Amino acid sequence: MGAPSREDEEAKKMEAGGDTVGQKLDAGALFVLQSKGSWLHCGYHLTTSIVAPPLLSLPFAFASLGWAAGLICLVIGAAVTFYSYNLISLVLEHHAQQGRRQLRFRDMATDILGPGWGRFYIGPIQFLVCFGAVVACTLLAGQSMKAIYLIANPGGTIKLYVFVAIFGVFMMILAQMPSFHSLRHVNLISLVLCLAYSFCAVAACIYLGSSKGAPEKDYSIAGANTRDRVFGVFNAIAVIATTYGNGIIPEIQATVAAPVTGKMFKGLCLCYAVVVTTFFSVAISGYWAFGNQSQGTLLSNFMVGGRAVIPEWLLLIIELFTLLQLSAVAVVYLQPTNEVLEGLLSDPKAGQYAARNVAPRVLSRTAAVALGTTIAAMVPFFGDMNALIGAFGFLPLDFAVPAVFYNVTFKPSKKGAVFWLNTTIAVVFSALAVVASVAAVRQIILDANSYKLFANV
Repeated sequence: MGAPSREDEEAKKMEAGGDTVGQKLDAGALFVLQSKGSWLHCGYHLTTSIVAPPLLSLPFAFASLGWAAGLICLVIGAAVTFYSYNLISLVLEHHAQQGRRQLRFRDMATDILGPGWGRFYIGPIQFLVCFGAVVACTLLAGQSMKAIYLIANPGGTIKLYVFVAIFGVFMMILAQMPSFHSLRHVNLISLVLCLAYSFCAVAACIYLGSSKGAPEKDYSIAGANTRDRVFGVFNAIAVIATTYGNGIIPEIQATVAAPVTGKMFKGLCLCYAVVVTTFFSVAISGYWAFGNQSQGTLLSNFMVGGRAVIPEWLLLIIELFTLLQLSAVAVVYLQPTNEVLEGLLSDPKAGQYAARNVAPRVLSRTAAVALGTTIAAMVPFFGDMNALIGAFGFLPLDFAVPAVFYNVTFKPSKKGAVFWLNTTIAVVFSALAVVASVAAVRQIILDANSYKLFANV
């Protein structure tokens, strides 16, 4: 047998709680980000974090872009995010081979750009994006539960916040799963569910779009005037960016057992096979069926005046599969919060299941879910806020920052195509993040008059 590689040595160090980025692993990294998974598990985690119910908003984005621009943006989003996520993976692999395996986004920023970037920029933005995703999933789940209730009981009077609270209680139980790796089977089921509700949504669009009572198809750009249409374009870009968004690539790669080389790329290939299959089919069929009347989510187009316009059994299946996957998506995006709480409250010297660590874990995770559930119930117009979080968070984290990390780490020649491609991506998407944030703030201001705490929407 040959001498062990540096990655194998690093794996042994991590199992023993050894050094990674110049310091001993804290409880968050040691317990939540356990490195035991395969590339298949990595693919399941990636698919759950990207292919989620927000993809049902893609026809709405097309309404502000039209056929040509919509398809171009969808293709560019897929190409740039696959490229960017692979860049992050290559940087992580490089540091692992150097004996400094990084487990968190903020670890990368600290090691590559300096401690200020990890502590005051990457860390807070990632936390905001991920916890915002938890709130959004809780709200969407409540809306799905209410839709199922109204299908079974038309004219029912139970308020939205009741369903949000019910889902929150379920999430408090699911949130106790101890580590990211322990979600691998949940995320395999999630992968199957996203394919199932996407295909059902496509079938519903084809059924409705080709029926005698099909809605009138108008593919002109939505917006009353030029200014509205321009802001609509940037809002649509933010929607697409949020749909492709991830924000937890390093944490997902941290779940992979060493040696890590090549495993993330295989996981990305699995994930993007599902991405292309679902995103393009839902976007094209939804926009074809509803044109510029596409609502914020396709599910809203399937119910008009509180009544289903597609077969009720089909709508029930779509809502149920969406609801089930939302629980998996929410618990995945809760992992960075869990990791921070575990690092603050748990003792890495005690066992993961020691009473000293179990009690604060249960209480802190329950409190985090309770906070997210309360926000979702109080602010059911969270979609507007989430667009801002997507523009301010997902665009820089998933599009611009990976290119910067790669250029700083590998220092490609300024005469080469890679350097200028990465620089162009970083500059263009940073500018888009600023403009899309402005558009999202504008939309919040316009909708402010309709905001009402605990509204029943």
